[in-house]
Amino acid sequence: MVQESPLMPVNKPRRNPAGRMKSPSASRRTGGAGRKKKPAGKKGKRGKKRVWNMPGWLQYVAMGSVAALFVIGFYYFFIRPYAYRWKPCYGTKAYGVCLPAGYSVHGFDISHHQGDINWKELQKVQNAPFPVRFVFMKASEGGDFSDTTFIRNFDRARQYGFIRGAYHFFNPNTDAVRQADFFIRSVKLEPGDLPPVLDIEKVGDNELELRKGVKTWLRLIERHYRVKPILYASYKFKERYLNDSIFNTYPYWIAHYYVDSVRYEGEWKFWQHTDGGTLPGIREQVDLNVFNGTLDELKRMTILPDSAFHKS
Repeated sequence: MVQESPLMPVNKPRRNPAGRMKSPSASRRTGGAGRKKKPAGKKGKRGKKRVWNMPGWLQYVAMGSVAALFVIGFYYFFIRPYAYRWKPCYGTKAYGVCLPAGYSVHGFDISHHQGDINWKELQKVQNAPFPVRFVFMKASEGGDFSDTTFIRNFDRARQYGFIRGAYHFFNPNTDAVRQADFFIRSVKLEPGDLPPVLDIEKVGDNELELRKGVKTWLRLIERHYRVKPILYASYKFKERYLNDSIFNTYPYWIAHYYVDSVRYEGEWKFWQHTDGGTLPGIREQVDLNVFNGTLDELKRMTILPDSAFHKS
């Protein structure tokens, strides 16, 4: 046995019962290891979030509601306005569409969107069971845009025996006087041609300015050609923006697609009833029209020999 010195060193490690040496620093490090943490108390319980699981049946109800809203919206915006296209034709079908009943004078309108036209082939529709007699062509737009196919088509239309007319697409953001002058420079009407047409589809920033500009264009064109111009607009546009005593004095060309009859209650001369017509000699689909009258009445609307190219 080894005797220890009666003077025990202060930092001498003590032996544990197993005989192993244990240093004070190790004792300090492990002193709190066995202590239990105090519970978080009431504050910790209140901070715990509850997770709510949606019942399965309710998920199916929600998904069904979303699907129903999608179907209703799709029908309202994309199917209902064009449902007439898929309706069975109980009348006369020609040129790829169901023709409106009760009209004998048919026509069409074109622009550069129809591309090159084979007028010799197109001439065949004049002798078809439902003869096509007249055609309107886009001549100009705004104050500086000329339709690239107008001059050629305008000449060919007369050459092949169609009653022809020209229209201007109105830009509400361009000065109306400038637009009228541009149309006059672009279109040389002759006796037997239909009156000039003003195509109005855009409102612009100010309704009052729109009406003022349209009246200016109509007045200047009427003064130059000595004939009342034709006003073209959809029936909703006409009723909302151009429905007053002055505009109602001009011949009206109504655009109203995929309906059995015109809903406009006022007088009208032409009805653009579809944009899906097919004619021989034209690769692209065209707008088809009818005249509200006889062929003789249509000819009486044309420019007379003593009214063309006269200025006041």
